[in-house]
Amino acid sequence: MLTVTTVNVNGLRAAAKKGFVEWLAATGADVVCLQEVRAEPHQLPDEVREPDGWHVVHAPAAAKGRAGVSVYSRREPDAVRVGFGSAEFDGSGRYVEIDLPGVTVASLYLPSGEVGTERQDEKERFMAEFLPYLVGLKARAAAEGREVAVCGDWNIAHQEADLKNWKANRRSAGFLPEERAWLTKVFEEYVDVVRALHPDVAGPYSWWSYRGRAFDNDSGWRIDYVVCSPGLAERARKAVVERAASHAERWSDHAPVTVVFER
Repeated sequence: MLTVTTVNVNGLRAAAKKGFVEWLAATGADVVCLQEVRAEPHQLPDEVREPDGWHVVHAPAAAKGRAGVSVYSRREPDAVRVGFGSAEFDGSGRYVEIDLPGVTVASLYLPSGEVGTERQDEKERFMAEFLPYLVGLKARAAAEGREVAVCGDWNIAHQEADLKNWKANRRSAGFLPEERAWLTKVFEEYVDVVRALHPDVAGPYSWWSYRGRAFDNDSGWRIDYVVCSPGLAERARKAVVERAASHAERWSDHAPVTVVFER
């Protein structure tokens, strides 16, 4: 089996103090993709920067304290690539991929956006550049007999079932019609594995605001995806959101999303 987990840690230094280290020690995942690390490698404690039993790739953002993605793998990668060939975004700490035998696994942190601001313009520019890259990545991998898994915080809820209060968020970043249409184009090439294994349920949500009682009321969004090439998606056997037992036990506002594949 191959087990892959993705989670936005909402600041890895903070998460390490609240339970991430213990979670990492206990996980059965073969690959763990992190987003919003928000730290340079030298700023991380040893047990997070280079934990025993893991090979780690950190891709911090040039802008200090922002974004940042990492990939932890039990096996040393055959190759590592930071960015996707974008002059604007390759230094932004938003994409890194590793090659393992037969599969490329990537960690993605897509910009969150904010309607009517430069942040939304940035998100749209990222999306415009990233989709052609995804199409090409799948084609190149197929030519090499490889599968692909792009894991991370995509910052878009695709369907009404992917967020609790969808009616109130129809004009909010993360659920805009044009963002959802873009994600539909992605899913014409790749498979949203969690939705494929859980087709008729609300959620399962992976992010809850720290405001109010969103977590206690399960008023969340499903924006963390494991997006796979069709061949790999066919081998998915189990997908779970590792939701904390209580609000107090959370070490991020996101929960890990884990998928188990047959090799």
